[in-house]
Amino acid sequence: MDDGSIDVKRAARDAAYAMPLSEINPADPELFRTDTMWPYFERLRKEDPVHWAVSAEEEIGGYWSVTKYNDIMAVDTNHEVFSSEPTIVLPDPAEDFTLPMFIAMDPPKHDVQRKTVSPIVAGPNLAKMEPIIRERAGEILDACPIGVEFDWVDKVSIELTTMTLATLFDFPWEDRRKLTRWSDVATAAPDSGIFSTTDPDGAEAERRAELFECVDYFMRLWNERVNAPPKPDLISMLAHGEATRNMDRMEYLGNLILLIVGGNDTTRNTITGSILALNQNPDQYARLKADPSCIPAMVSETIRWQTPLAYMARRATRDFELGGKTIRQGEKVAMWYVSGNRDEEVIERPNDFWIDRPRVRQHLSFGFGIHRCVGNRLAELQLKVIWEEILKRFPTIEVTGPPRRVHSSFVKGYEHLPVIIPTRIN
Repeated sequence: MDDGSIDVKRAARDAAYAMPLSEINPADPELFRTDTMWPYFERLRKEDPVHWAVSAEEEIGGYWSVTKYNDIMAVDTNHEVFSSEPTIVLPDPAEDFTLPMFIAMDPPKHDVQRKTVSPIVAGPNLAKMEPIIRERAGEILDACPIGVEFDWVDKVSIELTTMTLATLFDFPWEDRRKLTRWSDVATAAPDSGIFSTTDPDGAEAERRAELFECVDYFMRLWNERVNAPPKPDLISMLAHGEATRNMDRMEYLGNLILLIVGGNDTTRNTITGSILALNQNPDQYARLKADPSCIPAMVSETIRWQTPLAYMARRATRDFELGGKTIRQGEKVAMWYVSGNRDEEVIERPNDFWIDRPRVRQHLSFGFGIHRCVGNRLAELQLKVIWEEILKRFPTIEVTGPPRRVHSSFVKGYEHLPVIIPTRIN
């Protein structure tokens, strides 16, 4: 388990094992907000690894929960049987607000759209970006107060990832925090607290209004770049790409949300998760400080331990047997990466944060198959650089209180993490 008092963990475990198996719904966002989902996944892996769950949320309804590593791999690498269309989240898309995006497409359209943007996160471009990311990481860390408590999420995690995302889009620098807001709005539940109302209809109306603001903003940038020579930024790539230049407004918005959330949420939550994990495991923090060459392994271990996107959803294109259960054509399937990354049969000491872990890159967090995270190397690069710069500056960073987690079963992240940096390295 991650953090929290022994009493809270014990109560969560008692509740998970007392509940009738048929009533377990791991997509309940409250389990993730309170970080109490671990014993539910543990029980499902042991007793019902391919589990039919029913959500009280009407737009989710019934779905299959796949919780073991090898079963998740079997689903993720079989796109012919397990389709990403029409969405990679459990709630059904609203008929009047569908957002096509290439992660929620099958071949061949998926392949050509993904190929349009993939050069921006290829090795040669990452080599060009590394000194820029390093310079910005240094500026962010040098601006952190010494001896004063502050929010690591806002001051460091959001700032570094938003700066990087603004560079990828060549987005107006002064408006870069809009990217953070649109990312949060795109994935937030009605009762998340980021809307002015918790009424589902009212919150959905606000969400749509802000996402239309997003696409209108980006449409202006599109119009500027489609009439200019091609440039190596994401908007120019989409505007000039043969497979993307004729997208309609909603498909443009869908792909923007994919790129914004993928480039923002996952990396920022893993940066925060690394601070939390190292504080909860001081022996590992001491190991890292004694030998900074462990940073790449620590990065991979944090991505496994954090699992920034808890699941991805698929839909069966035909009847298929998995784990002794028959998944019927049209039924939803949730691949719980967060559970597979703790599978005792595949991952040694799965609940430990262990930076010397053998085969440390053996995790599910980036997915597998044709939908493997296109920006995984960029995420690893940002985490590597920020920790290289942290260790140059600060003997330690201390977490001073519990994190406030995102109220979501999809984005496994943090809204707030209080820290203090006692002193700098002179």
